[in-house]
Amino acid sequence: MYLKIFFVAAAMLFASLGVDAQNVLSGRVITSDGQPLAGASVIWSGTYDGTSTDKDGKFKIQTLNGRYLLVASFLGYETDTIDVRKFQNVNELKIVLKDNAQVLTEVVVAHRRKGTTELNGALNGLKINQAELFKAACCNLGESFTTNPSVDVNYSDAATGAKQIKLLGLSGLYVQMLSENIPDFRLSSSPYALGYVPGAWLKGIQVSKGASSVKNGYESITGQIDVEYLKPDDEQGAGLNVYGNSDGRIEVNADANKLLTDNLSTEILAHYENSFKDMDDNGDNFFDKPNVRQVNLHNRWHYKKDHYIFHGGLTFLDEKRDGGQIQKVKDNELFKISSETRRMGAYLKNAWILNPEKNMNIALINNLIFHDFDADFGKKSYKSDEKTIYSQLIFETEIVHHHSVSAGFSLNYDNDNQDFTLTIPSELQNLKEKETVSGVYGQYTYDHDGKVVLMAGLRADKSSVYGTFFTPRFHVKIKPSDYFSVRLSSGKGYRMPHVLAENHYLLSSGRQLVIGDIAQESAWNSGVSFGFKIPTGDKTLKINTEYYYTNFLSGTLIDYDFSPRQIVIKSSDERSYSQTFQADVAYDFFKNFEFSAAYRMNDVKAYYNNKLQTKPLTNKYKALFTLSYKTPLEIWQFDANLQINGGGRLPDYFDENEHLVSGGEFAAFEQLNVQITKWFKKFSIYLGGENLTNYKQKNPIISAANPWSENFEPTLVYAPINGAMFYIGLRINFLRK
Repeated sequence: MYLKIFFVAAAMLFASLGVDAQNVLSGRVITSDGQPLAGASVIWSGTYDGTSTDKDGKFKIQTLNGRYLLVASFLGYETDTIDVRKFQNVNELKIVLKDNAQVLTEVVVAHRRKGTTELNGALNGLKINQAELFKAACCNLGESFTTNPSVDVNYSDAATGAKQIKLLGLSGLYVQMLSENIPDFRLSSSPYALGYVPGAWLKGIQVSKGASSVKNGYESITGQIDVEYLKPDDEQGAGLNVYGNSDGRIEVNADANKLLTDNLSTEILAHYENSFKDMDDNGDNFFDKPNVRQVNLHNRWHYKKDHYIFHGGLTFLDEKRDGGQIQKVKDNELFKISSETRRMGAYLKNAWILNPEKNMNIALINNLIFHDFDADFGKKSYKSDEKTIYSQLIFETEIVHHHSVSAGFSLNYDNDNQDFTLTIPSELQNLKEKETVSGVYGQYTYDHDGKVVLMAGLRADKSSVYGTFFTPRFHVKIKPSDYFSVRLSSGKGYRMPHVLAENHYLLSSGRQLVIGDIAQESAWNSGVSFGFKIPTGDKTLKINTEYYYTNFLSGTLIDYDFSPRQIVIKSSDERSYSQTFQADVAYDFFKNFEFSAAYRMNDVKAYYNNKLQTKPLTNKYKALFTLSYKTPLEIWQFDANLQINGGGRLPDYFDENEHLVSGGEFAAFEQLNVQITKWFKKFSIYLGGENLTNYKQKNPIISAANPWSENFEPTLVYAPINGAMFYIGLRINFLRK
């Protein structure tokens, strides 16, 4: 059946041609005598956004709102800057660099590219590129935020290996996950989504905070995380990444892209991982994390001709997780926790550039996903058969200089057929969740050369389950000088709770899972941020401060406080909020030496058991310090980061002796990560260690000796389960620089 679906998706892909709603400029950099310059740098003036030319001197670069000056440079040649507005009707730019007649008396080493850059528009956030990702192992998306102070990644429980991110103090369910601007990883894929994106496939990650744009939907309450993969039309060649660690985990990642014609290119991304060691550092006879075997494949295509662009691809994932009890205790049955996932999809992105001079284009985006998930938690079970169809039509244009509009229509269809058992013993139950949401949006942007940027949007959506609702959002950026900027934002967001699909890991608990009435979630998010760039001689001290407040009009609570014997999931319109304050500084003390420090305070509260209380298992604060140094010839690189995670509240629970334990507070703890990288011409070797402070939660599984009892509780996790871990890896580039 799956092969039939895969081939049908393949037929859909090759039957249509077409991409991003963003414009792409193509060009060629040559010498005065017409010879191509391979490896020439092409960037937008005043930014770090750029690319390099291939062996034929050709390049492709995405346009940026408010940026029109393109800078081309190559060592030994005079740098040239062109205004692209003068070449709107030219299909391919031709940039000629003149030979620098002066005799070079010294070798000039280009400055080190920053690993993170500020978003250019009104949204507050960062773009994380490969230079930043290479500072850690980054085996998957969940391990890519080690050096980011805004995003936290924690295990959801001590049994299934599910991880969740937190942004602005709230669960990742309130963060909209995107794959190259397509909503992705929803429903039952959300608990494990961070492991579905191999780090070696990443070209960059864009993290925006707050209500974000209405263009991609209504679900981003605390922000968006948009994953950008390696592209078929990037520099041609192949890459290999091999990784292994002391926990018995091995990974192999491969990527290869090929220009088939002047207009058509393709790419293969492959990932394999396996675990060969039964980890039980704390000796509780339970896997500290499950053994995971995953096969992940992507085939991506890119086509461009004249004023038409296409991106498309096929995806396939097969994963198996085995965890739970390692050995039987006396004559008791072995308590196993396992899951199997099979996921396939196809996406098509078409763009027609109607008027390059006005940045006028139309884009049509389609995405189809089949996701099957089957899990066992002792004698409880959960099975989900999901089908998701997403389609979006976008129109964008610049009305007059500085003023642009975007409008569109979207359609999302979810069909989730679920079979589950909530108690022992229990008959198999069935739940069918179907929802169709159609929506329209309009968004206006005023951009005065990046000095004043205003973005206002409104969308209206109609759900087959919840009816019609409206999503207003507003953002403004004011940058009176290069040394100071301020951003303000406010907007509303909605979320459709899929309680079992998103929280099925709770079935591993011995407590009774009680699901009450569930309603649509809605919240307002407002924020302000200030950015300072203070010159100190030839260096710059960067300071950023921000405050965000999220106020829920209706929310979904996972309530451990109602009863120590139950986990109650219900909707609530009582007061629930999150407020966070963050300050961070960055300074390069000397050449190739980067330092940053950040502190974030979290105040997250809701009504639990009719009392306004701090949300359990939430750190009160986080501090992060990072250091990065590259030797003058950039042969060696040294990276380290120290996290200090503040304490938080624990709910009450019964221990293995039937004694009621007052949850109280858990203590603050530290984590130290270090990596050393040796760079060669075509490859690099990296060696590192994680959690070198060796801090572990003392009893991550309560009543581990009696997993069949109602006191068994593996879901109260607030700290690392594993101690220090060491790893080694190898990155190789074939035919690439």
